Amino acid sequence: MEYIDDGEINLLINGHLHFLKNVSVDNVIFGYHEKELKVLLQRPQGIVKWQLPGGYIKRTETLNEAALRVATERTGLDKLFLQQFRSFGTPHRTFDADFTPELMTKLSGLQISADHWMFDYFVSVCFYTLTEFSLVIPNGSFYMEECQWWPIGELPQMTFDHREMVEEALKALRLHIYHYPVGYELLPEKFTRPEIHALYETILGKSLDSRNFGKKLITTGIIKELGEQKSIGAHRSPKLYKFDKEAYDNALKEMMVLV
Repeated sequence: MEYIDDGEINLLINGHLHFLKNVSVDNVIFGYHEKELKVLLQRPQGIVKWQLPGGYIKRTETLNEAALRVATERTGLDKLFLQQFRSFGTPHRTFDADFTPELMTKLSGLQISADHWMFDYFVSVCFYTLTEFSLVIPNGSFYMEECQWWPIGELPQMTFDHREMVEEALKALRLHIYHYPVGYELLPEKFTRPEIHALYETILGKSLDSRNFGKKLITTGIIKELGEQKSIGAHRSPKLYKFDKEAYDNALKEMMVLV
């Protein structure tokens, strides 16, 4: 999103000296919890709409470094999986009736005019990030009022073209799920076969044959049994598994279809 990056308030005045002009990054941060795919969103002060985590690109960093910085600031995690999936750019994509010079003037205490560099035409380079939900500590920037997870099927009203970004990120994730380490990034270290099965069904939005799905993962060595069980109630103690990262990486390298 084309807004103030975390840092000193004087970036409102001189931000164009520290960051690339007219280009930013936006990050669709995915998590998986209780059989739901979720997206991390933030809401600025004074605005009822929500938006994706994003920011400007420092003149000293690459696109990937900028996207990783944003994701790390919002989740509290580093070494995250990032995938660039699309760029967005139309002359009026940054117009929003709620995002005004008057609001920014009120929040910053500085006089912000309509021709300020923040309200110029920006191209956004979009990434999606995969995170383990339980490890994330949502954190906004200095002018964010809220930062929290939302189920992808229950998104709130969003600013600019950010809903379209989420939709396009999900399309990309569904294409990449066959060849990228999606399960490895979204699931906890130990999981049951029903849990990994449910994850892939949730992302793809369709049913998968549970017997064939689990059998393939085991016979290819992508997941391995730990000799442990998960207690989830009387007479219910399914076996626990974990990914064999080397086997998983090799399968992806050889373009093996995982599901």
